[in-house]
Amino acid sequence: MIDKFVRSMAEAMNDIRDGSTILMAGFGEVGAPHALLQGLIEQGATDLTIVINSTGRVHRPGQPVTGLARLIEQRRVRKVITSFLRSQSIAGAAVRDGRMEAEVVPQGTLAERIRAAGAGVPAFFTPTGAGTLVAEGKEVREYGGRPCVLELALPGDVALVEAWMADRWGNLTYRDSSRNFNPIMAMAGALTIVQTHHVCDLGQLPANEIITPGIFVDRVLHVQAGDPVLPR
Repeated sequence: MIDKFVRSMAEAMNDIRDGSTILMAGFGEVGAPHALLQGLIEQGATDLTIVINSTGRVHRPGQPVTGLARLIEQRRVRKVITSFLRSQSIAGAAVRDGRMEAEVVPQGTLAERIRAAGAGVPAFFTPTGAGTLVAEGKEVREYGGRPCVLELALPGDVALVEAWMADRWGNLTYRDSSRNFNPIMAMAGALTIVQTHHVCDLGQLPANEIITPGIFVDRVLHVQAGDPVLPR
């Protein structure tokens, strides 16, 4: 019987290796797998490359350092690949001090690189970034009279995903704008780990409402809605 639910955070995070590329879903705080990120902090993997839309807010004195900022503070992130990197954030400071590399990618290009990896497309040309620093060192060709930059697909060793509802086969739905990067990252991860707020019986999800089919999912952890760190 197929049952992709795991019993604990430790089981969900098992076998994440040092040096892994981690796809971390979410648009800011929306749709971000906060519980799984905390689990990654506790798991201990280091020398990580984190692919994420935004590296986080500016940290205010007296506030606890959590999430990606905590990983960076612990010097466990070698590189971030992101669209938004605030210069006054913990991530920005780490880049300025030479403690972490950063690759800044236009948001649409970032999304398409991840989607291409999930679809088995090794690379694609896009006009975004042509004639800018984004194009430096990359092949440029002209299509329809426009210069286009060759961008490589961006797969991950691990994808951390937040879902609204899941069944034991790993079929997933998302809530409203929490859908953002979650579906494409689920497809692009060699190991896709999901936290879900709700669990349903097999067959309860209408087929046309399933956004991520279970074939792309390896592990699911039930995290009660409103309690982002309490596993099932």
